[in-house]
Amino acid sequence: MQTFRWLAQCTLTITTLICTGSAWAQGATYPAKPVTLIVPFVAGSIADVETRLYAPRLTEGLGKPVLIDYKPGAGSSIGTIYVAKSAADGYTLVYASPAFSVYPAFFAADKLPYDPVRDFAAVTQITRRGTLLLAHPSLGVKTFPEYLAYAKANPEAINFGTSGGGGILHVVGAWLHSSTNTKVTFIHYKGSGPVYVDMLAGRITAAPTVVFIGLPLIKSGKVIAIASMGLERTKYLPDLKTLAEQGLPDFDYTSWSGYLAPARTPDAIVERLGAEFAKIARAPDLVKRMETDGAEMVGSTPEQFRKTVATETARWRKVVQENNIKLEE
Repeated sequence: MQTFRWLAQCTLTITTLICTGSAWAQGATYPAKPVTLIVPFVAGSIADVETRLYAPRLTEGLGKPVLIDYKPGAGSSIGTIYVAKSAADGYTLVYASPAFSVYPAFFAADKLPYDPVRDFAAVTQITRRGTLLLAHPSLGVKTFPEYLAYAKANPEAINFGTSGGGGILHVVGAWLHSSTNTKVTFIHYKGSGPVYVDMLAGRITAAPTVVFIGLPLIKSGKVIAIASMGLERTKYLPDLKTLAEQGLPDFDYTSWSGYLAPARTPDAIVERLGAEFAKIARAPDLVKRMETDGAEMVGSTPEQFRKTVATETARWRKVVQENNIKLEE
């Protein structure tokens, strides 16, 4: 019996050493060929602009060409699913935004197109963008308490713009109003651009937005910022209170971007990629450039980003289920 246990322990130790050595070897020789960044959105999008900034810097850091490939469609799921099914070797990464963690919330567990946590290895969260709740002046409100009072006194009278049924703006709006026991009328558009065109015209009376889109509209006096939607106030509007400061302590909607690899990509490769992206995020010229777009560079570790993805995935599934939100066909 003792001999058997000894042999079993030796086998386990040897297997562990072999696996560890294999992972180390893969990391030490990586990359041996070009790396491709999949952008699951159309050319010209924020995702495209960011990726074009990072690719040449990543090329320099890795010592191999970094290519960009566009696979847009179906709420970014086409490109995302492509990467989930790609080889777990660190040569194919996907750009992700909040849509990445929202989309699977509309599917039953046995019909998931992809699982944001199980099917991917988080590499890094590279940016964070503050968000705002905007109101049209015709609504007659200037603060979030006034907005709530109006919504409660006039159920469904607020036309709340979204970028599409089941999109991030819709889900965020549903979370906000279910949390405050208020009702609005959701007006769904094909993308976020038309939302703000109609808001300027007064056809939409409220909508969320990222700071860099909202600021010019606010400065023009054509819309009013009534709350910051992240946990922290934005430095661009330091006097604007957060929703968390105004009765919703757990409310936190911050737009972000990051990169993920297929699940089971060797840890050594994931760490190498994460470290290279972190260096990019600390580059002074890029930090300054991204600030003009209202973006804060992050450069998180893989583990930090994994926790963010897991937290948001659970949150959005809960919001979608509790509000019976359907994905727009």
